[in-house]
Amino acid sequence: MVRKWAGRAILVYILYVAVMYWYIFYGANTAIPDALRGTAADPATFLNARELKLSEEYSGLRNFIFFVSTPYEWLLYFFVLLFGISRAFEKSASAVTKRKVIQTGIYLFWLSIISYLALFPISFIGYWLSKNYHISTQSFTSWMKDGIIEFWVNFGMMFIIVSVLYWLMKKSAKKWWLYAWMLSIPFTLFLMFVQPVLIDPLYNEFYPLKNKELETEILSLAAQAEIPAEHVYEVNMAEKTNSLNAYVTGIGSNSRIVLWDTTLNKLKEDEILFIMAHEMAHYVEKHIYFGIAGYLGMTLIGLWLTSRIMNYVIKRWGHLLKVHSVGSISSLPLFLLITAMLLFISSPLSNFVSRYEETRADRYAIEMTGDKESAITTFQELTRSGLSQVNPPFLVKWLRYSHPTMLERISTIEKANAKGD
Repeated sequence: MVRKWAGRAILVYILYVAVMYWYIFYGANTAIPDALRGTAADPATFLNARELKLSEEYSGLRNFIFFVSTPYEWLLYFFVLLFGISRAFEKSASAVTKRKVIQTGIYLFWLSIISYLALFPISFIGYWLSKNYHISTQSFTSWMKDGIIEFWVNFGMMFIIVSVLYWLMKKSAKKWWLYAWMLSIPFTLFLMFVQPVLIDPLYNEFYPLKNKELETEILSLAAQAEIPAEHVYEVNMAEKTNSLNAYVTGIGSNSRIVLWDTTLNKLKEDEILFIMAHEMAHYVEKHIYFGIAGYLGMTLIGLWLTSRIMNYVIKRWGHLLKVHSVGSISSLPLFLLITAMLLFISSPLSNFVSRYEETRADRYAIEMTGDKESAITTFQELTRSGLSQVNPPFLVKWLRYSHPTMLERISTIEKANAKGD
C-alpha cells in the first residue's frame, strides 16, 4: 500500500512538472501587447538584444524552479509520513528523554535536517543560476553561511512555535487552533518589532545613510510625509547581489525604510528619491499594519481549516501515515503539509492585495516628487539589474508577484503623462 501511494504521488508530480515546463517555456504568452510596442514599457526600447534574451531565459528558469520546488516540499512531508520517518523520529526522541520539551527539540532537529538536505539541491540550483546570470555576486562560502544562519534562526522560532502548538493540542483537542491564533498575535508583533535590530543584522550590515547631501533631500521628503528621519537606513548588499531593492520593515520605534547600497550606487539621485517616496508611502498609508491585520486574519482561517483537515486525514488515513492523533508530534509534517498548501492556495489573494498597495505607493511617490520621468527610468533600471520579465505569464503573476508587473507600472505612468496628469 505504501509503495502504491508513493508511486502515485511521484507520477502526479512528474506530470505536474511536465505541464509546468510546457506552460513556462512554450504555452504562456509573454509578448508585449501591440498597443505598447515602442513605448517606454516595451523592454526592446531600453534593453539591448543580449539583455532581452537573458531576461527571458533567467526569468523562465526562476519561475520553473518556483513551480517545481513548491509541490516538491509537499512531497517531502508526505513521504516523511508515509515511510514512517516521522514516527521513527518521535520514537528516537522519546528514547532519549522523558521531558516533552527536549523530545520536541530532538524531533524538530531531525526533521529540520532532513528537510534542509532534501531541499538543498533546489536552493543550490537557484544560487548557481543567479551567479551564472551575474545577478548574485555572493561567494559560495558566504551563501552557505547565510543558509546556516537561516537554518538556526528558523529552528529557534519553530521550536518555540511547535512546543507551544503541541502543548495546546494536548490541552484542548477541539480549540487548540483558536488558542494558537490568540498567542500568535503578540508573537507576530514581537517578531516584527525585533526583526530589524536582531534578525536582519545577522545577514547584513545596516547603517545610517552615508551620502549626507542625499540624506538632506530624503529628510525633506520625510518631513513632508511626517516620517522620523532616523528610519532611513542603508544596507551593504553589493557583495551579494547586483540587483536593486528598497523596503519598509519593522513596527513602532523599530520601523525603518531600508535602501540597498546597490540602489544607491546604480541609480541617479532623482530615481533614488522616487524610490524613497514610494517606500514612505507604505509608512504613511500604514501598509505594514494592514498587512499584519490581513496576516492574522488569514492565520485564523488557516489554523481552523488545518485543524479540520488534520482531524479528517488522521481519521481516514492515519494508519497509512503512521499518525494516530493530532497531538502526537509525529503529526507535524502533516501540519506543515496542510499549512503550506493553504498558503499556496491563498497566495493569489495576498499578492493581489500587495499589488494594490504597491500601485498606491507608486501613485503617492509620483505625486510627492512630481517626477514621472524618473519613475519610468527607475523601473527600467530595476528590470535590467534583476533581468526581470516585463510581462510575465498569468500564473506567475498571480502566484508569485507581490508587485505590479513592470509593464503595468510603466504603462500606467505613460498613460498618465498622455492625459497630462
